[in-house]
Amino acid sequence: MTAPCRPATRSYPIAAAVALCALASAPATDCTAGTRQLATGGASTIEGSAGGGMVPWAVIAGYGSREEIGGSAFATRTDTGDYRMDVQGFALGFHNRVEFSFARQQLDLVKLGPALGLPGAHLDQDVIGLKVKLAGDVLYTPYPQIAFGVQYKRQREFLIPSVVGAKDDSGVDLYLSATKVFLAGAGGFNAFVNGTLRSTEANETGLLGFGGPDGSRHLEFEGSIGALFTRRFAVGMEYRTKSGNLEGLPEDDWKDIFVAWFPNRHFTVVLAYVDLGTVATLEDQTGWYVSVEGGL
Repeated sequence: MTAPCRPATRSYPIAAAVALCALASAPATDCTAGTRQLATGGASTIEGSAGGGMVPWAVIAGYGSREEIGGSAFATRTDTGDYRMDVQGFALGFHNRVEFSFARQQLDLVKLGPALGLPGAHLDQDVIGLKVKLAGDVLYTPYPQIAFGVQYKRQREFLIPSVVGAKDDSGVDLYLSATKVFLAGAGGFNAFVNGTLRSTEANETGLLGFGGPDGSRHLEFEGSIGALFTRRFAVGMEYRTKSGNLEGLPEDDWKDIFVAWFPNRHFTVVLAYVDLGTVATLEDQTGWYVSVEGGL
């Protein structure tokens, strides 16, 4: 597991690291959290926005209500043995209406790099996100909370993606999410459902660039479902469809099963088993995912 308070290095922004260490280590009495219900800010996705581990939700980061500003800083690691991805970033929520997020991703080619004669090779990407709540509320309206999001993604080193056929080193994802919590739903537990439609031209979410010989923009579906078995523990699963544009590098859909712990409004931990299928010719990429988040 990654240590959330390790020194800031080339792999993530100093500001995010400092914020995460400060927020995650502070006792609940040391600072004031927002007033929204526990867990309604979701967790942090690998692209920085609030949601599940790999799927953005319509919720706004943090626990700030209409009169408040909230936010979170996070660090995640995904490890399949052949690949290892570290992501760090932060998100700010303004008045439970607008969210701004940033994530820095680094994918280490643990097996593929040495095989290509590139030991220590990795793929790096920055993701800047903006999400706006359009309608509804996850708890208090009979219809879902709906949000529209934009993610600008840019490669920090384009050599490998360009060699495999990617056209561009940057791209824009557009998505529409709907999220609803059903109080006393399945089996009497509070249940949640999320659906997201994403328009993207990314290859492997942008880590292998954007566009290519097999096309450009395409529409993908992403979903999450789960239940809170107590106020502080949630169990669920996610599914994310993917279809890239690179010849000879087909993409499989991603899926995970996760457990999330919300001890208070300042701290969140998510553990998951992930199945990424085939990634850049390497099959059966399954492993674990851990995310640690501090927030207000």
